[in-house]
Amino acid sequence: MKPSFALYLPVCLAAVACSCAAPQENGLAIVHATVIDMAGGPPLADRTVLVRGQRLSVVGPSAAVAVPRGTPIVDATGRFLIPGLADMHVHLTAAGEPDGSRRVFIPLLVANGITAVRDMGGYLESLAPLREEIRQGRRLGPAVVYAGPYLDGSPPSFEPSRVVLDGVQASREVRQLALDGVDFIKVQSMLNREAYFAAADAAKREHIPFVGHVPDRVTAAEAAGAGQGSIEHLTNVLRACSRDEPGLIREQFYVPREEETTEAAHARIVRWQQRLLDSFSEASADRLMATLRDKNVWQTPTLVLLASNAFPTLDSTDGKDSRLAYIPRATLDIWSRGRAERMRFVGQAESRLRAQLYAKSARLVGRMEGAGVKVLAGTDSPAPYVFPGFSLHDELGRLVEAGLTPYQALEAATRNPAVFLGVEKDSGTVAAGKFADLVLLDGNPLDDIGNTRRIRAVVVRGKLLDRTALDGLLDQEREFTSR
Repeated sequence: MKPSFALYLPVCLAAVACSCAAPQENGLAIVHATVIDMAGGPPLADRTVLVRGQRLSVVGPSAAVAVPRGTPIVDATGRFLIPGLADMHVHLTAAGEPDGSRRVFIPLLVANGITAVRDMGGYLESLAPLREEIRQGRRLGPAVVYAGPYLDGSPPSFEPSRVVLDGVQASREVRQLALDGVDFIKVQSMLNREAYFAAADAAKREHIPFVGHVPDRVTAAEAAGAGQGSIEHLTNVLRACSRDEPGLIREQFYVPREEETTEAAHARIVRWQQRLLDSFSEASADRLMATLRDKNVWQTPTLVLLASNAFPTLDSTDGKDSRLAYIPRATLDIWSRGRAERMRFVGQAESRLRAQLYAKSARLVGRMEGAGVKVLAGTDSPAPYVFPGFSLHDELGRLVEAGLTPYQALEAATRNPAVFLGVEKDSGTVAAGKFADLVLLDGNPLDDIGNTRRIRAVVVRGKLLDRTALDGLLDQEREFTSR
């Protein structure tokens, strides 16, 4: 059963004073906009878009569209209208908020034009009520689909996890998660081969998408063959491009002597990473691209995460980012401690190696797009220094740096998510009949993808938040986190 954004009806946000989250009573008209509808054609100049309830009723030339009397009008002359953005990899319950992301995470997503998210691992007891509030019209927020707890080995990499050590356990947990109403089965890195392939088979029986990491004991080609729908963070994708993938896997599971120090273990990992880089093979990469394309395995590279966490370098400037003002102090403490630990033994040589590993990974993303492998924009927010909402715009910029065109990068956050989720009849493009999830920009993102940050207004299922309302959200977040 495919998840559907159509189920999720956004609603009221406490931070927006007492404004009701229902659509404008008399509808809404956005006039004289240049519409980038993401349907494959060029931008459409001087268009008027009419909103009725939660959907778009008309998208047409301004000269041919009559605005009904009494309809609130937004003059979009000189501005650009795009579909609402989707962040296809977040963890809403990982923000450390006592009330489950409602006070900080959700408002920052909305303020950044994000009208849909795919939660890739979290606590069902928090995610289910949050989604229900959005469905029932009691909270304004993005459409949410979620995986719930991870499937992982022992010890698990992250919580919440369902530890599965064999095929029987894997099948049982997949069945239970399906009964619990998750939209995806998310696999993690520590799964053994028996549990992984059993989970894949069980997901097929349950007709539920199967996504996540490529476990360390599984190859990317095997994951594609098992029907994994998306690979997150390019996990073990670069390894699959090696001329000696079996050798790298053997080294990955080398068991050190008990007396090995933390510093020695770190040095061993660095040597393995250098081998990973040195053994890169163009022929292996070409074979992998063809496999991923033919098996329709989507990629959520989360380049912003790789740069900040997987391959942080000595010149990282995260601690000076002005967006830190929107992050709770307790979360900042966790981020800071984690960064200090990751940089504990890093010198100039390793810093250069990390930069090379990131660059090679990013180039693979451009290569994937060129080879016909589908890409989704995601961030892994709120991982350390991956800012809720804001970092999706960072990700779009990194996708362009990796070799995608601005249009392709924007597609990874609009039309592609709708296609991946099977809801393209309702979402992902600007067209009559689609849900009224829109972002109005002050600059053309096809000229400069950085213009996705220049948000003039956001429409969430027919509810208009103009620049004043969006600034109010941000001001309240900054005030809240400064306490």
